[in-house]
Amino acid sequence: MSNETKRDVFDDLVAELAEAYIALDGEGIGEELTNEDKQAYLKDYDAALPDDLPVIPKTVGEILQSAHVQDTLLGVLDTAKNGYKVSEPLAWIIDNQDTFATAWVLGVWRVKETGEIVKLEAEK
Repeated sequence: MSNETKRDVFDDLVAELAEAYIALDGEGIGEELTNEDKQAYLKDYDAALPDDLPVIPKTVGEILQSAHVQDTLLGVLDTAKNGYKVSEPLAWIIDNQDTFATAWVLGVWRVKETGEIVKLEAEK
């Protein structure tokens, strides 16, 4: 098992491409990847979402969205554990606290039922 991160691998690939010429459909040599191109790729990579987004049910995501602006993560977990009314989404939160907390902290997750990516709106 390697200790390289995905970023290390990507940086190596971009550096190698920057030094190479790319053949286009066997019709000759294409344009060299410039340093500007390389920096643009690195910027895009930095801004990209993680590959391993937490996956949560839609109803749990709705709870996360509404609670995020008015409560703390600890408050939501406490309500899920000690609330008077136990529901399926609250039971899911208790059973999957790490996944829920990751979605809370990242502010982004994938909906289990649809695969859609949901992001929390920035606070105004």
